[in-house]
Amino acid sequence: MVFPVSGVEVNPLVPPLIALVVSTFTSMGGVSGAFLLLPFQVSILNFSSPSVSPTNLVFNIVAIPSGVYRFIREGRMNWPLTWVIILGTLPGLFFGALIRIHWLPKKEHFTLFVGCVLLYIGLRLLYEQTPMAKRQKAKILEFEAKVQERLRKVLAQSGQTTGHGLPPAARVKTVSWSLRQVTYSFLGENFSFNAPALFLLALVVGLIGGTYGIGGGAIIAPFLAAIFQLPVYTIAGAALMGTFLTSVAGVGIYSAIGVPPDWALGALFGLGGFCGMYIGARLQKFFSGKVIRIGLGLVISALALRYIAGFFMR
Repeated sequence: MVFPVSGVEVNPLVPPLIALVVSTFTSMGGVSGAFLLLPFQVSILNFSSPSVSPTNLVFNIVAIPSGVYRFIREGRMNWPLTWVIILGTLPGLFFGALIRIHWLPKKEHFTLFVGCVLLYIGLRLLYEQTPMAKRQKAKILEFEAKVQERLRKVLAQSGQTTGHGLPPAARVKTVSWSLRQVTYSFLGENFSFNAPALFLLALVVGLIGGTYGIGGGAIIAPFLAAIFQLPVYTIAGAALMGTFLTSVAGVGIYSAIGVPPDWALGALFGLGGFCGMYIGARLQKFFSGKVIRIGLGLVISALALRYIAGFFMR
């Protein structure tokens, strides 16, 4: 089958199967599969024109809605955090699209950029397994354990489980907001973040994501926990929703400037990713998180070095 926009000729079963396998393993490691699907399109399918970036964003549009629905249904969507992420990411996406079209139209230049992004993700996954990183994360893990314990008590007292109709204390509620600071409550405790600082972080993430063709959730989420010290329970939904809406906007921006995605190819990848993320979530408890992250880190870092070395040795 020949896909019209990309010109890719491949069996229509291959894209969803590849996305299924990739997303199953990457979701167990807590990261999206979108950043690995783009190298597959560039290196294996030889789809390296600027249209590959919005096509990769289509993957997020198809794969993410089920997760977003779950977070909204459970009252776990942190809307102030979500909107600051979106407002910061959108201009970054626009300029990222311009960079992709005007500065990185050639395959060799784009793969160098992809290699640098992948190297950051791969090395971060490996670094997280070192004693130094674990010491730095000890306070975060201790804090998260306390949050989970309090959450279990609140649910037990209300006689409810995670799902529809959560008790008010287990839901995320906005306390106050301004251009400088946003405060929300969760489990009876208030959490705040600096809105301008988060806006700037989201702007940088949007710039990278718009150029590469990813929503940026895998990049921004660790910063929200480590630097802004926000509970993971209140971060995940915002990062996912931000990734979804900015992916929609990214596809719109690319289309508006004359670089439409290959919707059929992107949808097939998204379908496989939708199933893979579900399977990965179900299988995660049977695998060691450390082994998964080290394996992903090594594979991603090796791929990144291959792209970077390929650019300088051509």
